[in-house]
Amino acid sequence: MTLLFLAPLALLISCKEAPAGQPVVTVDLSDEEGEILPVPANEAELAAASSPFASVCAPATFETISLTHCIADPESHTISAVYRPSAQAAPYGSLSAYAASVDPTTIAFATNGGAFTDDLSPRGYLVTAGERLSTLDRGSGEANFYLKPNGVFFGSGARWRILTTTAFFSTVRDRPQFGTQSGPMLLVDGELGAAIGENGNSRAIRNAVGVDEEGKAHFVISNAPISYGQLARYFRDELSVPNALFLDANSSSLWNPATGRMDEGRTGPILVVTRKATP
Repeated sequence: MTLLFLAPLALLISCKEAPAGQPVVTVDLSDEEGEILPVPANEAELAAASSPFASVCAPATFETISLTHCIADPESHTISAVYRPSAQAAPYGSLSAYAASVDPTTIAFATNGGAFTDDLSPRGYLVTAGERLSTLDRGSGEANFYLKPNGVFFGSGARWRILTTTAFFSTVRDRPQFGTQSGPMLLVDGELGAAIGENGNSRAIRNAVGVDEEGKAHFVISNAPISYGQLARYFRDELSVPNALFLDANSSSLWNPATGRMDEGRTGPILVVTRKATP
């Protein structure tokens, strides 16, 4: 049975370094544009955690920024979006709450799955298990969600895609098995999204997803403050991903059962990568 470790609350307050070998919690302790106090996660230190499966997440560094990069392969994994245990239940609200409801040996990893409001309601489109819980939001606003173009990460079976909201609205007719809307788009057809500068002044713990030409989904979370532009360039220059969608900053979090990493943060939609059963 995989052990899930929760860093003590005192660690979040003091931001002191965790004891060697212990998983740590990565959180953003302020709004996205303000000062933040990250607790960096060291994936290499988590390798001693007990798990029958190898991790599909690995540490990476880009322009001196520590990242964790997880790969979902359609030959080995399925992707789903989850939000609440049932139609009558409250949202999970955190990765740890979701983890308590499933067999962790079936899960490759899970991450926060897109924008949400203060009451955890999804902001924009959300489909879980083929059921549409929230409609596409094509409006305007001030949050990063509304930096245009924003987009949708969606899929059915082994085909996963990312499209701008406009392209999704214009071309997608069949409801996917899962879908989540967020924004801004970091990359559109290999080019930085219109709202993304090469750097910019904003720094935060951020995460995003991109789909490469082979159909693999790349999930990346920063373990230190990063700009939109740096994150976009990592997808473009290191992962050769044509389309990438920013997921969030304040709630950026990862559950990796293979290493015992469990980040605590408020979540609305959750994206879950599950191992396919072996014959």
